[in-house]
Amino acid sequence: MILNPAPARPLEDDLLALADVVTPNETEVEMLTGVEAETSEDVARAAAVLRARGPRLVIVTLGEKGCYAEGEGFRGFVPAFDVRPVDTTAAGDVFNGALAVALAEKQELGAALRFASAAAALSVTRLGAQPSAPHRAEIERFLVDHTGRSP
Repeated sequence: MILNPAPARPLEDDLLALADVVTPNETEVEMLTGVEAETSEDVARAAAVLRARGPRLVIVTLGEKGCYAEGEGFRGFVPAFDVRPVDTTAAGDVFNGALAVALAEKQELGAALRFASAAAALSVTRLGAQPSAPHRAEIERFLVDHTGRSP
C-alpha cells in the first residue's frame, strides 16, 4: 500500500506500519517526524525517522528538487526533470499514481522513481488537475527524450 499523507496531519504508528510506501512532501514529513526538512541532510534524517515508524520505504517529494528515497537497498536523492512549470496542481497525485504503476510492474526502484518523476514533470507543464495527468506513452517518450533510455 502507498500512503500519501496529504494534507499534513499527525498519523499513528500503527497506520504507518501498514503502509509499504509513504510519500510525504517536505511539509508533511516535518509534521510526521518533528524534523525540519530544510537541507538535504535534514530530509534524509526526517525520512529515516519516518521509516523507523514502520513503512518499508519512505519517499519525500521535493518538487523541483526531485525526491529522496529511504528503503532497503536504496537511499538517496533522485533529481527532478528540468521543465517550465505552469501549474503544480495534482503533481503529487500524478507522482503517486505513476509510482504505483511502476512498482506494480516490478520496476527497479530507481527506474520507478524516474518514471514517477517524469510523469509529475509533465503534469506541471499543463493547467488543471485531471487534464494535467499524462498518458503512459507521453511519459515513456519524455524519458527517452530526457534520459536517452526508455523506462
